[in-house]
Amino acid sequence: MTRRTFALSAAAMYARGHAAAASTRPALCLFSKHLPNFNYTELARTVKQMGFDGVDLTVRAQGHVLPDRVADDLPRAAAAIRAEGLALPMITTGLISPADPTARPTLKTAADLHIPFFKLGYWHYTDGTPVEARIAEVRRDVAGLVAIAKESGITAGYHNHSGNYVGAAVWDTRAIIADLDPRSIGYYFDPCHATVEGGEGGWVIALGVALPRLKMVALKDFYWEKREGKWRMEMCPMGEGMVNWPKFFSTLAQARFAGPISVHVEYEAADMPAAIARDFAFVRKQVDAAYRGV
Repeated sequence: MTRRTFALSAAAMYARGHAAAASTRPALCLFSKHLPNFNYTELARTVKQMGFDGVDLTVRAQGHVLPDRVADDLPRAAAAIRAEGLALPMITTGLISPADPTARPTLKTAADLHIPFFKLGYWHYTDGTPVEARIAEVRRDVAGLVAIAKESGITAGYHNHSGNYVGAAVWDTRAIIADLDPRSIGYYFDPCHATVEGGEGGWVIALGVALPRLKMVALKDFYWEKREGKWRMEMCPMGEGMVNWPKFFSTLAQARFAGPISVHVEYEAADMPAAIARDFAFVRKQVDAAYRGV
């Protein structure tokens, strides 16, 4: 199975007639990280053949667009993606400081290309720094980046990554962004990482916190596995893990969320295109079921 001859998958056939015609439905996008060696044209054609509505494009170190080449390469990538009739509603960046010399060019170029959303990078908790002090430090960084975003006309999304990340607990994110313009920053919600941190009910509360300012959604799945006496988070195909997908998607539909959804394949797969197609088919069925009649 080559990039150029990748046949229409079952997911693509299922998706016929479901293109993001409905502005009331979210656009299903592929996180381009999972096809790292594809050039812009190959990426766009493959994503189109798989049946996705759009692309979540990496604009970061080792991404499809390198930050120091953003002014030249992001327009080229956007043109290739849109030439296939796909949407480019979001980019994934590694931006964590307004002092980053690539911040302003990245956000301005994206805004000029009418890309509405971008994902921020990640901050970690540091040994010896109290939680409140670290949140204050991150709040200053985020406020500076949001000022640039507001000036450029693009909206930031803060991702809730589990582990030693500032914002793994959505209430920490709330403390960081609550006083910032909701038109310029909101939540990039991930039900998988929220389930890791929140268990049975905590993720539901976290989603409730995020929902009024929900901008984008990231999808992946996991389960807990015990190895050598230690519990580990194991990423897995969508629908085979612990995320309560029917409840999650029904909540999105009830809220009439119509922002971009980025599909991630974070587990090891011998055939990545096939894994992507399988997970996409699962997500499309969930969205169709939840949004029927919305």
